[in-house]
Amino acid sequence: MSDPIKIVLVDDELLFRKGILFLLEREDNIEVVFEASNGMELIDFLNTAETLPDIVITDLKMPFLDGVEATKIIHKEFPQIKIIALTSYDSNSFVANMIDMGASSYLVKNATPQELIKTITEVAYKGFYYNENVLKIIREDLSTNKNNKNGISNHFLTNREVEVLQLICEQKTTAEIGEILFISPRTVEGHRNNLLLKTESKNIAGLVFYAIQNNIVTVYN
Repeated sequence: MSDPIKIVLVDDELLFRKGILFLLEREDNIEVVFEASNGMELIDFLNTAETLPDIVITDLKMPFLDGVEATKIIHKEFPQIKIIALTSYDSNSFVANMIDMGASSYLVKNATPQELIKTITEVAYKGFYYNENVLKIIREDLSTNKNNKNGISNHFLTNREVEVLQLICEQKTTAEIGEILFISPRTVEGHRNNLLLKTESKNIAGLVFYAIQNNIVTVYN
């Protein structure tokens, strides 16, 4: 049996946070290792933790240090930790901004328990997860700003990199990509790292966001 996914919950609404805790504690493959009521408590915990969590689930609007600023710090100081934004705000700007800051997924608080569990699992094992609502927002943002995207092309990417990018956007794992393209997982990792460097993306979620906005690949959900 694999190790459980280690989670930190961050939300200043105590009742809501405890509700999420109750939900997650029922899952055998998930372990909540810490709760925080704001970003400052979260960062203090991470700076002293012997074992870092796999995922931080955070609200955006909180006192002292909000989720956006906390995400910036985590991406810089603890890049291996994945961020899931769980918030009441679902505007295009909030979604785009959080993904640009390094969040691996974005959920609104009216999501179902099943959606939350699926998001956690996908982020843990594949690095990111966009549900249909987030994909719709990204596409709308692309449509709104299409005049600003005309200068972007994928000519600086190799054919193989575009193939890898397409499969990443289809939420394939490294092993699955290797099997499909008949290349080793190490080679897949190399192409993925090159894609991150070339597109100046912060993580896999940002890479997918970049690919969608610049119309480089087709994303299915």
